[in-house]
Amino acid sequence: MSDMKRRRFLALGLATPFLGRAAFAEEIGLTLPDELQSSVATRQNISSFRRIDWREHFDSLGKGAIVADTVSRALHYWGTDGSYKLYPTSVPISDELTRRGYTEVIKKVKNPTWTPTPSMRERDPSLPVTVPAGPQNPLGVRALYLSWQYYRIHGTHDTRKIGRRSSDGCIGLYNEQIIDLYDRVAVGTQVKLI
Repeated sequence: MSDMKRRRFLALGLATPFLGRAAFAEEIGLTLPDELQSSVATRQNISSFRRIDWREHFDSLGKGAIVADTVSRALHYWGTDGSYKLYPTSVPISDELTRRGYTEVIKKVKNPTWTPTPSMRERDPSLPVTVPAGPQNPLGVRALYLSWQYYRIHGTHDTRKIGRRSSDGCIGLYNEQIIDLYDRVAVGTQVKLI
């Protein structure tokens, strides 16, 4: 066995428990032997995001469409022109706080104030009555109000929440990404939470 083949064999063998042969080889730029090439057909996306089609959820694009996937913690947006954007999100902490189904954007607010819901204040009476716009505001820099009372798609100043079960019912995005989505979305955009 040549020295190069031995190195390749050792590198692939040592990496197997951690990343799998194909993924590791791809990471470090090794050419895989022919017998392993077939197992590399596609590399799995670490974030587990998958692109979906709006037609799986809506009859038409109308004023645009949003699907918030609480399992993969991703928000999919389609514009009226067929454009597509995918954003990582935070999702509700528990199934009891998660509402699923169809709704729509009824209002857009820049620098929103936050008022805890009655059930939030019941769970935590120490919450303030309202929080003005600013770095302490849980709604971040933009909010899309949904037709369901108290439910929003909004930004967050706490970037640790994105990708986690961390909200009391809303869908959260990084502030930079809610600004991008806010600028694309029209009032009347259809929304589905799955």
